[in-house]
Amino acid sequence: MKVIVFIGILFVFAVGCQEKKKPIQPRSFTTVVAEPILEDSTLSIRAIDIMDVNSVAFAANNNTYGLYNISKDEVLRSQVNQDSLSLEFRSMANNGVDVFIMSVGSPGLLFKTGDAGKMELVYEEDDPKTFYDSMEFWNTNEGIAIGDATDDCLSIIITRDGGNTWTKIPCDLLPNGMANEGAFAASNTNIAIVGDQTWVATTMGRVYYSPDKGHTWEVYDTPIVKEKETEGIYSMDFYDALNGLAIGGDYTQPDQNTANKIRTKDGGKTWELIGANEGPGYRSCVQYVPNREGKELVAIGFKGIDFSNDGGSSWNHLSDDGFYTIRFLNDSIAYAAGRGRISKLTFKE
Repeated sequence: MKVIVFIGILFVFAVGCQEKKKPIQPRSFTTVVAEPILEDSTLSIRAIDIMDVNSVAFAANNNTYGLYNISKDEVLRSQVNQDSLSLEFRSMANNGVDVFIMSVGSPGLLFKTGDAGKMELVYEEDDPKTFYDSMEFWNTNEGIAIGDATDDCLSIIITRDGGNTWTKIPCDLLPNGMANEGAFAASNTNIAIVGDQTWVATTMGRVYYSPDKGHTWEVYDTPIVKEKETEGIYSMDFYDALNGLAIGGDYTQPDQNTANKIRTKDGGKTWELIGANEGPGYRSCVQYVPNREGKELVAIGFKGIDFSNDGGSSWNHLSDDGFYTIRFLNDSIAYAAGRGRISKLTFKE
């Protein structure tokens, strides 16, 4: 049996049984407590991944990736050494067997964990325009990474063999791209997956949709602010096949909140502006709180943390603590990463 070693730690993945859901009672979080896990002023961490109940993986700049062992309260770190390149990792995903990290810029390099605990290069792209932004898996064998356009379409690469090989989708199989269309590599949340369905958010405020794990695609426009190159969708999440929310704005004017939050109730075909002139301005990441019927969300960015308990219509500002990205362990505990740190966040009423 193949044993995958990630910085000397064996990852054990378990699929839990879900009980029948009961109607939830609305919660009103008023505070969030941040407990430092890792502090290093040299790191910028925009990719984290909850592996299981005991493991949080992360990828950063300075060729760095690592693992936080929750039960041992221990952080293990390592670096990728590849042709003396200075690599910044902003994409990370796992397929239940291996961990994958991908660098931004050219060359775009995608690595997976190997048998000897070292990262193995499985994909390389050398186009000067190469810039990959986000990565996710549908299942053990099939995964997707997306990036900025290098030709006349969005860059999308797919694996169907567990991440050993990746193939770029040709432009004639994708919707026509727009000039300079790409994605913001702000929090590794440009891709949302529910079952076989996939949504991809772009800098042009558009949402690409595939119903069949990337075999066919269509694209929908949204009303989010997108006139400037610093505007568009920065993050998107779907609670189920119908209900999703995206957030963005302009990181150079982070307090503007006129048209930076959008919601869909029909699987991404149509989107409505919500929370206009209310709630957070620019945020780099939004995530549904798990097992809360799609009512509760947390938005996070360098200007702070905000919470909604009505599907994004209204928001409560919880903290000025700045982070780039967040992932939930359960319905009240999450892990967030940002400039120079990773923290455990506990949300309280």
